Amino acid sequence: MGGQIRVDSDGALGWIVFDQPERRNAVSLEMWEALPGAIADLDANPDVRVIVLRGEGTEAFVAGADISQFEQNRLGDGAGIYEDATGAAFAALEHTNKPTVAMIHGFCVGGGMAIALSCDIRYCDNRARFTIPAAKLGIGYAAAGIEKLMQLVGPSVAKEIFFSAKLFDAEAALRWGLVNEVTAPETLADHVADMAGRMAQNAPLTQRAVKLIVRDLGKPLAHRATDLTDDAVQACMDSEDYREGIRAFMEKRPPEFRGV
Repeated sequence: MGGQIRVDSDGALGWIVFDQPERRNAVSLEMWEALPGAIADLDANPDVRVIVLRGEGTEAFVAGADISQFEQNRLGDGAGIYEDATGAAFAALEHTNKPTVAMIHGFCVGGGMAIALSCDIRYCDNRARFTIPAAKLGIGYAAAGIEKLMQLVGPSVAKEIFFSAKLFDAEAALRWGLVNEVTAPETLADHVADMAGRMAQNAPLTQRAVKLIVRDLGKPLAHRATDLTDDAVQACMDSEDYREGIRAFMEKRPPEFRGV
């Protein structure tokens, strides 16, 4: 057993830390299995408005899945258990109602990129390096993961990333739309805290509706849940937060949103 998922909260910000620095925060099976529970804990905390994911230290966000466990967990009978664990982790990230932010220091590799792609927003430092090395390992990559990448960078760039398995830098990640912003290493944590803090001040129901709609718009037209997205929008319009937003604007003061 290696590494751990650490969970902490600081006011309106919830933190999930991938903690296995001796392996550049590579994610073990136990860490994959712990991730849904960590997200559920922060989801259930009414004080937490935004969830930030980061790696321990500054050398790596997540340097992929823990390859030392591959023969044990990704071959034969163990492979199904492993795929179920990673699938549950990604689903938990994608379906939390709260905004999720990946704070990417250093290496973001393989499973680390899959985790970052499952977040709503990604910020990195200018020393960040990215790659998906599946083609160097002979791993088959599930369609859901390829689709997430393709939606951000387009089909041609997604193919280049997979076919070449090359390491690319923060400038390329920004140019391709993989990350939202790039900062200096020493300012990344402050920038993420500032941006996440801004998000935390805004209306949770509006953010929830936007997340739901963006996710729904990524589906084929025939599979979209228009009734659910319409209900989410109407919930905003019917909310006390909407009334508070109007009052605060008229009174020239910051609103105090409660998510109701």
